[in-house]
Amino acid sequence: MIHEELPAEHEDPLIRFLHVVIRSSVRFLSVVMALVIVWSVADVVWVVYQRLHSAPFLILNHNDLFDVFGAIMLVLISIEIFINIRLYLGSNVIPIQLVVATALMAIARKVIVLDLEDTTPDYVLGIAAAVLALGVTYWLVAKKEALSYKERRSLLEDQD
Repeated sequence: MIHEELPAEHEDPLIRFLHVVIRSSVRFLSVVMALVIVWSVADVVWVVYQRLHSAPFLILNHNDLFDVFGAIMLVLISIEIFINIRLYLGSNVIPIQLVVATALMAIARKVIVLDLEDTTPDYVLGIAAAVLALGVTYWLVAKKEALSYKERRSLLEDQD
């Protein structure tokens, strides 16, 4: 059985109306997110263009590369968030595994652009704890999804 976060039918008219308002808001957010993604891609192209046309010509130093990688990762995270919104709109169910994967990607971006010269050990431990917690959560959710898939498959085979 699929759990719907915002069912279209509800006995209370106020709740039904509020669900419509929230669904409309999510649709609006998906349009805004698409615009942010396009703007972000244009920004990445502009940053690369600027960095390649400044001295030394057509050369990126390691700081430039970190800036470009960080910007690209930010675009990828934006795309993941858009996919979360799109899946939510299509199914009315929050895709937990994808949300956790998006969080992992966001923390990976933080690790990639982390400047260890200006970072305290407590901050590194905090990031490590977040990565570990998200990794374990992702593994548990993926394991549950795999078990759920096997159960559905065996039920279908039993029906045949």
